[in-house]
Amino acid sequence: MILSCETSQKTKLKNGDYRATINVGGGKELPFNFKLKEDGNMEMYNAEEIIDAEEILYFNDSVRINFEVYEGYISGKLVDGNLLGGKYIKESLDRVVSVKFEHGRTDRFLDLKPTDQNITGIWEMIFTEEDGSTFKGKGIFEQQGNEMTGTIRTTTGDYRYLEGAVSGKDLKLSVFDGAHAFLFTANVDGDKIDNGTFHSGDHYQAKFSAIRNPNFELPNEDSLTYLKEGYDKFDFSFPNLDDEITSLSDDRFNNKVVVVQIFGSWCPNCLDESRYYSAYYNHNNHPDLEFVALAFEYAKTKESAIKSLNRLKENIGIEYPILLAQFGSSDKTEAQKKVPMLNHVLSYPTTIIIDKTGEVRKIHTGFNGPATRQKYSDFKIEFESFLDELLAE
Repeated sequence: MILSCETSQKTKLKNGDYRATINVGGGKELPFNFKLKEDGNMEMYNAEEIIDAEEILYFNDSVRINFEVYEGYISGKLVDGNLLGGKYIKESLDRVVSVKFEHGRTDRFLDLKPTDQNITGIWEMIFTEEDGSTFKGKGIFEQQGNEMTGTIRTTTGDYRYLEGAVSGKDLKLSVFDGAHAFLFTANVDGDKIDNGTFHSGDHYQAKFSAIRNPNFELPNEDSLTYLKEGYDKFDFSFPNLDDEITSLSDDRFNNKVVVVQIFGSWCPNCLDESRYYSAYYNHNNHPDLEFVALAFEYAKTKESAIKSLNRLKENIGIEYPILLAQFGSSDKTEAQKKVPMLNHVLSYPTTIIIDKTGEVRKIHTGFNGPATRQKYSDFKIEFESFLDELLAE
């Protein structure tokens, strides 16, 4: 992290623990925790995840906290080192949400009551959106006393590292990682969860309920996205970050196994996937293997989209090509027009695996990151084994 200062020492943030809350509307606040350390670095916490801020910038009586990869940032007002209030801002999406701060607090949810409920285990969840449409999720939770952690998997990925508490019969979970701003609240009674509300920032809500079901599984991620009838190949031709057109027909990809990643720099699941793919690619320098990423950016200009992608590339150490497929919108319907051979772009990320003959051998929708634990481990074993088979052909 870079600490930059354009003001006097007395106006810097106080060192120590902080509890912050994001206003998600309806009188509800999403809490998260961070610490400003003595060396000036900031760490933000979600369960076992630790996120370093990229830089803290001071300007007279205000502070701006930039995150390592994402374009969103927090700005706040300072008085004698105390943060009186601020905003969480995503400029490309024109979103501004108010944030409050408390110094010296390490608890996430306040005023917890004793509970006789324990939600440790697997839960079959159903979410109902405002238009009445539904989707399912798989809750994977662990509880000790009041405190709980876990994640929720869906067909499009996972909700990463959730942290929260059970207070009496009230369930509360949250995550803030610089991009995700999720709050889950519900009532729990034995093997049932009901009256649940899922907030994504202050712009999206869904209702949810759940039942305990240790045998519940989501649909196979390899069956959700496929080539449409009339297409027998996948293809692309987009500019790279130096504005040079790169195509699947280029010599670089000829007679090679190619892993095509559909993603966005703004997407936390894509970040988890990119970290894994980058590490795998950098440590498996096989002459018959190539990776390439097709980026769909909501940044309003081409320049800002490329800036975000270069930032991601440098922070993670991505050495395979990144192509700018679309900017100005990450809408999945619009994205599908850029890759019309797919039945849809259901999820960011999506991975297309192509063999040496150019045949699409697998399309994997979404990504189950490290927060899913065993699912993540299983995916890595399956992915690497499958590539080994294709490389041996």
